[in-house]
Amino acid sequence: MKNERSILPKSQIEPVIDVYKNGDIHLAIDQIKKLNEKYPNEPLLFNLIGACYKALNQLEGAAKMFNIAVNLNPNYSEAHFNLACIYQDLGKKKAAVESYNKAIKITPNYPEAHNNLGNVLRGLENYQAAIESFEWAIAYKHDFAEAHNNLGSALNDFGRTEEAVQSFERALIFKPDYSKAIFNLALTYKDLGNKKLWIQMIEKTLELEPFLSEAHLELSRAKKYKKDDPHIKLIQELITSKELKLSDRINFNFILAKIYDDIGDQDKQFKYLNQANRLRKEESGYSFERDINFFANIKQAFELPPKILDKSNLHSKNISPIFVLGMPRTGTSLVHQILSSHDMVHGAGELNKIFKLVVPYLKEINNKTATEISEESILSIRNQYLDYLSSLGVSEKIIVDKMPLNFRFIGFIVAAFPEAKIVHMNRDPIATCWSIYKNFFPGNAYSYNQEDTASYYLLYKDLMGFWGNLYPHKIFEFCYEDLTANQEVETRKLLDYCELSWDEKCINFHKNSTVMRTTSSIQVKQKMYQGSSDEWKKYEVHLQKLIKVLNKKIYGQ
Repeated sequence: MKNERSILPKSQIEPVIDVYKNGDIHLAIDQIKKLNEKYPNEPLLFNLIGACYKALNQLEGAAKMFNIAVNLNPNYSEAHFNLACIYQDLGKKKAAVESYNKAIKITPNYPEAHNNLGNVLRGLENYQAAIESFEWAIAYKHDFAEAHNNLGSALNDFGRTEEAVQSFERALIFKPDYSKAIFNLALTYKDLGNKKLWIQMIEKTLELEPFLSEAHLELSRAKKYKKDDPHIKLIQELITSKELKLSDRINFNFILAKIYDDIGDQDKQFKYLNQANRLRKEESGYSFERDINFFANIKQAFELPPKILDKSNLHSKNISPIFVLGMPRTGTSLVHQILSSHDMVHGAGELNKIFKLVVPYLKEINNKTATEISEESILSIRNQYLDYLSSLGVSEKIIVDKMPLNFRFIGFIVAAFPEAKIVHMNRDPIATCWSIYKNFFPGNAYSYNQEDTASYYLLYKDLMGFWGNLYPHKIFEFCYEDLTANQEVETRKLLDYCELSWDEKCINFHKNSTVMRTTSSIQVKQKMYQGSSDEWKKYEVHLQKLIKVLNKKIYGQ
């Protein structure tokens, strides 16, 4: 706490600050209130009591006090900073940005404010501005390890992976035992397909944080277990702790499922896999009704389909998107890797931009505040998306977005990007659903229950039929099994559809250095693998709930 332009004698305020710093928060509050009776317009007191409320996790009360402080003294940078921190904790990102900027305007040399502002901007997916904020933080405080780590994460978000590695390494120069930066390095090496350094950094993370379940989960993904692996005993011990957080218990159950899959004990594998998914579903609060309603809302929005924009009147920024979509685990990462191996193509990975741009317009239709999706709305989606692709700063003009769940928004894509290519990945339904259920997808809440997974697949198939009827000949259907069985023939078909010349590197996609931030990031750095769509058959006895739902609807049994 700084004695910011205070009229209070130091002899009165400093003992109170010491009480606060010593952690006796309630006593500090009592003493501040007594001083406030003598000095009712003293901003320092409101800033200090706001800090006390924050320590007690009374965030709304803290925000009120910090607001009073900055109203009494608009040039009180620390109070603006504290208010911004509260807004950040409350999820009020835009208000947080405004308050951090006020603090910085008053005190430019405020590395903590620049760092926190960067974190908020990153959360808003304004990666370029986030990078600049972290760089300012480092400029004012060169040994700011947290800012170097955060800069690395922002650079990763922006696709500047090699620079991200350098930032994580610089963080470790100033803070060698910084486990968060080490773990971020591990994940980055995984994305780069460097299995050796991926494992090495995970093991280093666990030396510093032996109970970090996320690191144990990553290690389990990197290993092929044998019965005598000492990691098995350690995980069995860790999962018995009664003090485990729910998220840790979920991770350890997924790890044990992987362990028993590797050593061939299916009964134990599914005991832990089902438990992990059951707990994760409880944690997420997921209801399948939510997705039923969402898909129904999408269809409702296209009862009056928007007009497809006229190509001849469009300013495209010379960028042509390729959307690779479908259910997760259908080969979207593989096709992304093949396409991004082409000299004319940049692979941007899984972008969440279409979702963020589309949802507001869906809400307008569903809330009856609009009767149809206007041409202005479609143009807005187009321009904002292309602006985002331009901001990536890559030389290639053909850019692949492989967000699988963009299948939900094909109507928007067709209308807004008439020049775009849409590649819809198809794979065996049971193989797809089994792979989704088996792998931990934090963002796909439907995947934590066999019936939910299969039922979601049926929603997907129904919606794809809807899009196919509405926009015939706009979607290229591409089969994963055909691709793995006839790699060159199918790759030529794919490139022909995308109007790309033949490039031999597309056959040798496993040599592509393009970063992949998906469950398949290591797998797609390997040669084409055949037979994965039949692997579910050895687990068939444990997948009857999933198979029953799919068979009933898809195969008419």
